[in-house]
Amino acid sequence: MDKTAVLNLIISALQTELAAAIREAQGTIDEATHPDNKAENKYDTRSLEASYLARGQSLRVGELEESVGAFQVLSIPGRSGGSVVTLGSLIEVEGPEGRPCYFIGPSAGGTEVVWEGREILVLTPGSPLGGRFLGKRAGEMVAAPSGRAGLRILNLW
Repeated sequence: MDKTAVLNLIISALQTELAAAIREAQGTIDEATHPDNKAENKYDTRSLEASYLARGQSLRVGELEESVGAFQVLSIPGRSGGSVVTLGSLIEVEGPEGRPCYFIGPSAGGTEVVWEGREILVLTPGSPLGGRFLGKRAGEMVAAPSGRAGLRILNLW
C-alpha cells in the first residue's frame, strides 16, 4: 500500500471537514449576533443558545486545524523487515469481522478514507485498540478491547 497516498487522503478528508466546520461556525456566529435574535424577555434564550453552539463549533474548528497540522508534519516510518507499529503505521489485520486496515495517526480517530477500494480507519495511540497495536510486529496477535476474538496483524506498512 502507498502510505503517502493514504496520508494525503486523510489530510484531504480533514481539510474538507474543516472547511464545512468553518462555514457552520460562521453561520452560527452570525445567528447569535443577529439583531433579530435579541432576547425579547428573560425567557427568550435564542441568542444565548446560539452563542453556546457557536462556541462549541469554534472549538471543533480548532481541533480540526490542529489535526490537519499534525498530519501535515507527520513523519511516516518506512517499511523494513523488523518494523513495529508506530505513529504513522498502516496496518492490515485479520479478525472475526474480516481484514480491516488501520492508520495509526496523531489525532482524528474515527476518520475513514477509501484507497483502492479499501476502507482505512484512523486510530490514535490513545484509543483502546490503537494503543494495543503500538510496538507489535506483523504476525502478532492483539487482543480486541471488547473481549472478542483477537486480531492478527497481517501486513505492516
